[in-house]
Amino acid sequence: MDTRLCGPTVPFCEELHAQKYRSEGETFRDAMSRVASALKDSDEHFHVFRDILLDMRFMPAGRIQASMGSIRVITPYNCFVSPTIVDSFVDGENSIMDTALKAAATMRMGGGIGYDFSTLRPKGAMIKKLQSRSSGPISFMEIYDAVCRCTASSGHRRGAQMGVLRVDHPDVEEFIHAKNNQTKLTGFNISLAVTDEFMAAASTGKAFPLRFGEEIYRFVDAAELWELIMRSTWDWAEPGVIFIDQINRMNNLYYCEKIAATNPCGEQPLPPFGACLLGSFNLVKYISKHSDGAFSFDIDRLTADIPAIVRAMDNVVDRAIYPLPEQKAEALSKRRMGLGVTGLANTAEVLGYVYGSDKFIKFETEVLKIITNECYRASALLAAEKGGFPLFNAKKYKLGQFVKTLDKDVQALIIKNGIRNSHLTSIAPTGTISLCADNVSSGIEPVFEYEFDRTVIEFDGPRKETVCDYGVVNFGVRGRRCSDVTAKEHVDVLVAAQICVDSAVSKTCNVSTDMPWEAFKNIYFDSWQRGAKGCATFRLGGKRSGMLEIKEDAPSCTVDPVSGKRDCT
Repeated sequence: MDTRLCGPTVPFCEELHAQKYRSEGETFRDAMSRVASALKDSDEHFHVFRDILLDMRFMPAGRIQASMGSIRVITPYNCFVSPTIVDSFVDGENSIMDTALKAAATMRMGGGIGYDFSTLRPKGAMIKKLQSRSSGPISFMEIYDAVCRCTASSGHRRGAQMGVLRVDHPDVEEFIHAKNNQTKLTGFNISLAVTDEFMAAASTGKAFPLRFGEEIYRFVDAAELWELIMRSTWDWAEPGVIFIDQINRMNNLYYCEKIAATNPCGEQPLPPFGACLLGSFNLVKYISKHSDGAFSFDIDRLTADIPAIVRAMDNVVDRAIYPLPEQKAEALSKRRMGLGVTGLANTAEVLGYVYGSDKFIKFETEVLKIITNECYRASALLAAEKGGFPLFNAKKYKLGQFVKTLDKDVQALIIKNGIRNSHLTSIAPTGTISLCADNVSSGIEPVFEYEFDRTVIEFDGPRKETVCDYGVVNFGVRGRRCSDVTAKEHVDVLVAAQICVDSAVSKTCNVSTDMPWEAFKNIYFDSWQRGAKGCATFRLGGKRSGMLEIKEDAPSCTVDPVSGKRDCT
């Protein structure tokens, strides 16, 4: 049987959507009607929002699609960050084991979670109460890893976690090597919270202090430590790097929260008990074809869709089920959401803009600026109707470094009305929802390959499915693949997105095996200097296997540009 998945509404995409997001017997139309009904403010709003959902112009994150209006006990939130972990094994609120219990409750309801392990004393530190020595934060991460694996075994959704450690923690070297294997901490992504102080020291080779609390444990050569980090990412694609000072510097809520960790994919820096709703505009659905065969991007339609989407997503905050009461309180006080895009590569390349080129960056920037400004405008108008988020401080909010980048008329509207949601934009990886939309290019990533095998994790174990690129199948456009894009071009796309986004960006900079070592290291310095909030790289020839595998002997998918007939032979 030929299982190649090369149609505009392919069976596997339908199967995957039904398996992940629908109740038994529920059709796609039924599911979108359910979601729209659960999030409506009026009959008019219901019909407008449902039309957007049915056309897949906007795709709420999978948790929202699965939970809203459903009888299943699922949280619509993808993203959480744990409470600040108290440096005690079992004693008191938010101790190591109490936090593990809260993590289990969160993952059990479908939420991924991030932790800052920097608050745990380093390995060998004296525990005065017990007259013994600490085994260090990495050993305690194994507890959370076991919780994640057990939680994942109870359903189809695999548990997802992010472990963060500050680069100045005394156990930083052990953390760097923690995942230099295929077997340990498999329920975690890990990232270093890198400071401006460290990046400056690494660039000059100065001594850098490793400290816990007020105590300096020792000094290290920052350049040598950076080399160690880079060697690990080169071979194992981890740890990732988050630029924690830039995250806090650009935070709209700089005046009332401090961020130390992110969600599992890094696009949502969040405070303790933080939660965020995700959703993505499917940009390929805004491509218009003219009578002469030319294509254009329908900005007017995109702009018109945004108010109904912001209104619906804001309603999720009030109508959601939360794993923990503290998460609910946090969400209600700030009303965060993270609206982003998917299909950017497919869309731009159909319009003739080569991925990573100057024209591509210009298009990317224009689209993301429109989305951000119109989302903020919609939220400010919603505030006039429903009130701003409770922790809104007009005088301080308007001075936020990101808020100052908004269009002047939008800033004026916020000053006049307040704003309903503290944050509004984010770029998520969108892996599954993009695949459900006939495999549009994911997030802001380039096309991975024109045809590839994807490993699908199910309850009974993994299976492989072969999928074709949306751009090839529907438009006959063979865009640049991730292996065709230079490191600089990857960073250019990352930075362009970050400038337009108030939270953060999930973006992988794929690099070739023969890339010069100094050029590889420069990816991270360049990202930091240009204002990115994080950076992650992946080398196909490295030791970490991926979810996607290129089919070397795969037949190609083509489409006749006149008749539209598809051929996968």
